[in-house]
Amino acid sequence: MFKTKRELIFVILAGIFITNAVVAELIGGKLIQIGPFVMSIGILPWPIVFITTDLINEYFGEKGVRKLSFITACLITYAFIVLLFAIAIPAAKGISPVSDNQFQAVFGQSMWIIAGSIIAFLISQLIDSALFHFFKNKTGNKMIWLRSTGSTVISQLFDSFIVLGIAFWLPGKINFETFITSALTGYTFKLIIAIALTPLIYLGHDIIKKHISED
Repeated sequence: MFKTKRELIFVILAGIFITNAVVAELIGGKLIQIGPFVMSIGILPWPIVFITTDLINEYFGEKGVRKLSFITACLITYAFIVLLFAIAIPAAKGISPVSDNQFQAVFGQSMWIIAGSIIAFLISQLIDSALFHFFKNKTGNKMIWLRSTGSTVISQLFDSFIVLGIAFWLPGKINFETFITSALTGYTFKLIIAIALTPLIYLGHDIIKKHISED
C-alpha cells in the first residue's frame, strides 16, 4: 500500500493530527475551572497536536503542514455540519437513550464557537509553520527545542485569545476580564505542556529518522 516508510509515517502523523484537532474542536465548548481560573476543555488534546505539527514540519516541510491544516479545517467544518443535521433530526421518543435536549446541550455549539475554533486553528497553525521554518533556517539541524517550542509558544498565544474572543467574548457570553484571564490560563497551560513535551519531540525525531533512513 505504501511505497516507502516515509509515506506511512506521514499518514500516521496526519491521522493523529487530524483526530486530535477535530476532537479538540468538538469538546471546546465546555469550560472548566482550575482554581480561580477558567479555560476550555478543548485544550486537553492539543499537546498531541503540538508534537505531530512539529514532526510533520521537520520531515515534510512547511507545505505539508499548510495543506494538512487546510484539510483539517475542512474536516472540522464537515463534522460541525454533520452535527447540525444530527441535531435537527428528532430522537426516537421512548427509545433513544439520549434525548434531543441532551444531544443539543452537548453538541449544539453556537456558530460563534464554530467560527472561532476554525479561525483560531488555521491562524495558529499557519503561524506555527512559518515560525518553525524561520527558526530552522537560522539554526539548521541544531536546537530542535528552539524551533519546536518557540513556534508553539508564539502561535498558541494567538490561538488562545482568538478562539475565546470570537466564541465567548464577542457574543457576550463572558466579560472582558474573564476573557483575558481564561485566555492567559489556557495559554499558560499550553506553554507548560509544550516545554514538558520537549523530550518527547526529541524521541519522535529519533524514531522517525531511524525508520526513514531504512528506506
